[in-house]
Amino acid sequence: IEEVSSASRVFSYRMEEVKVPSGVAAPPPHEEARVARYMTHYSDWGHLATISTQQQVIKGLPFGNIFSVSDGPADNTGVKSLYMSCLHLKTKISLTEIIQVYDPEDPRCARLTLTGKMVEVGPEELDFAKEAMFSRHPVMKKWPPGHNWFFMKLVLQQVWLQDWVGGVSVIPLEEYFEATPF
Repeated sequence: IEEVSSASRVFSYRMEEVKVPSGVAAPPPHEEARVARYMTHYSDWGHLATISTQQQVIKGLPFGNIFSVSDGPADNTGVKSLYMSCLHLKTKISLTEIIQVYDPEDPRCARLTLTGKMVEVGPEELDFAKEAMFSRHPVMKKWPPGHNWFFMKLVLQQVWLQDWVGGVSVIPLEEYFEATPF
């Protein structure tokens, strides 16, 4: 845990499914901070990847796994929480909003990369992390305690969004956190 808490981690989250309540439309592409918060809030899982540090054959190679994530219930923060086990440590996540009629690489499918450090959630934030994760993923409460589960969060350093044509936007953190996904 100590190594993960202190090491710089890249978090990019590929969103495979968006569960959006009826009547909640995605923001228009020119509202970049809102698009980023919308994608962050309505994504429930993604692919977390890093460069492997394992001493075996894959050291230095890309490596990843699927994780459930949450930025909170309706009163969300924009900060992704994860429920982790030392058996599953990884470090990078990438996010794509898949629109059924387009290929995922089509520029009309938004892609969001959140970059920062993965840190263990402190005692003062533990109740919120539990509410965030278990409200979206209730089955996690029943997972085997022998895996020594703990909560982590992403401390954001950069928000990178490609939405529509015209290239990538780096969204200032202040704008990202001030935006609402609704």
